[in-house]
Amino acid sequence: MSLQIDTIDEKILYYLTEEARHTSAPDIAEKVDVSAPTVRNRIRRLEEEGVIRGYHADVDYQKVDGRLTNHYVCSTGNRDREEMAQRVLDVPGVINVREIMSGKGDLRITVVGTDTDDLTRIAQGIVSLGIEIDDEDLIHREYFRPYSPFGPRDEEVASPVTGVAGLAGDADVVEVIVREQAPIAGKTLQEANEEELLPSDVLVVRINRDEGTITPTGETLMKENDFVTIHSRSGVTEGTLEAFTGN
Repeated sequence: MSLQIDTIDEKILYYLTEEARHTSAPDIAEKVDVSAPTVRNRIRRLEEEGVIRGYHADVDYQKVDGRLTNHYVCSTGNRDREEMAQRVLDVPGVINVREIMSGKGDLRITVVGTDTDDLTRIAQGIVSLGIEIDDEDLIHREYFRPYSPFGPRDEEVASPVTGVAGLAGDADVVEVIVREQAPIAGKTLQEANEEELLPSDVLVVRINRDEGTITPTGETLMKENDFVTIHSRSGVTEGTLEAFTGN
């Protein structure tokens, strides 16, 4: 069951996501215009309700003896996905596992190895659990920023592109806001594909609209101010972004 939060909670989450290590309750209180004890109480509630699940360091493993970070797209088949996700965390070198709501490619696993031989050893450990590796990429860089709809409402967003995570091979995940008069606004995703607004390798994987999240299908109608997550293994081009921004 989801937790109902207000604009104060949203802003607290925004500033914590921006830089939790350097953001104190008084700092957030000043930005949100509430007292520091209020911020502390709100954070405690969000932690107790499981909204804030933890605070993690952003580590560049390549700078530690040149370690390699690899991303695997995996399938669990007819096995229990949640159980497999928990079991694969026990493989030495695995640092992150995501469950995906799909049949094939329903686990995304991030690992760190000392070299390519070590990555092979980790991959063998994953496969030994009965998990199939469908694809893999060597991660080059990742970029993060807070979820902009939770941020200050009175500041103009410099760019409609609000988040990018780049993987090796130019695979991109981009978050973008559908602007007024954008070519894709008012069209279904199927219509956008038929009119070649979206290349065949571009997938719209999530839409945040109002206070809810939509898992899109071909019949999903794109609307102005939708906060959209798109994915392309060949890279999201300026032309693709123009379909959402009109710029």
